[in-house]
Amino acid sequence: MKLSLGPLQYFWPRERTLAFYREAIHWPVDIVYLGETVCSKRRELRTADWLALAEELAASGKQIVLSTLALIEAESELSVLDRQISHGGFWIEANDLSAVQLCREKGRPFVAGPTLNVYNHRALEMLVEDGLRRWVPGVEQGRTLIGELKEAFIADGAAMPELEVIAWGRLPLSFSARCFTARALDVPKDQCGFRCIDYPDGLPLATREGRPFLRINGISVQGEEITDLGPELPELRALGVDILRLYPQAEGMEAVVRHFDAARTASEAPVQLGERNGYWHGEPGMRMPAV
Repeated sequence: MKLSLGPLQYFWPRERTLAFYREAIHWPVDIVYLGETVCSKRRELRTADWLALAEELAASGKQIVLSTLALIEAESELSVLDRQISHGGFWIEANDLSAVQLCREKGRPFVAGPTLNVYNHRALEMLVEDGLRRWVPGVEQGRTLIGELKEAFIADGAAMPELEVIAWGRLPLSFSARCFTARALDVPKDQCGFRCIDYPDGLPLATREGRPFLRINGISVQGEEITDLGPELPELRALGVDILRLYPQAEGMEAVVRHFDAARTASEAPVQLGERNGYWHGEPGMRMPAV
């Protein structure tokens, strides 16, 4: 079972971002996803910078995948997408069907990201024909649906693509054309001043009763709780999961990676570090069903 470092969901300063990934070279992760997936206005690192960083990290022997935006809204964003795919040196994580289309046209292998909304094996088989090599199920797609899709693949005599499951981090629940951070701070989206850079793990949102509820992250809304599927590792192995995705966080990421690295070779499930695992069990994501 491999470990992947998912794409950075937050907006960090340039030097902090570069330092994070240069440290990650020394971590026991097998795959690193690079690129902006949330907002095209976040330009501390431009396309050329991400590509240069990808080349640098690839020299360490890790597989590098270029991640694309989850919501394509403008021709300029399509232009960046085309440049990522045309580079040809790396796999692409397609988080929007525009990326799937370009990968198919250019014959590039790609990863189906969690925002592609694949819910049945026929759709997954069609994507395999287009060049899909790895599938990351959506955040709410738990063991039952994944198991059913895998059984359907076997029944059809088809080869299941690599399966990568989100095992750690705050889950991106939605994306919108509206910037929630700008709205929360009462500034126009087009004059946001890139204020989300002030919130390296997202802007906390509480209920009227003061209970922590969500994290606002630009045009994305995340769950407040850290999802941790570490205790489900025996079941993940039995299900045939190939890769565990760990989403970056501002502090303590190396410890999280090393925790999962030790756990993937251990005979027993690790101690829970995070707070929730509801979606995996087909329940509300903020719950913590017993393992």
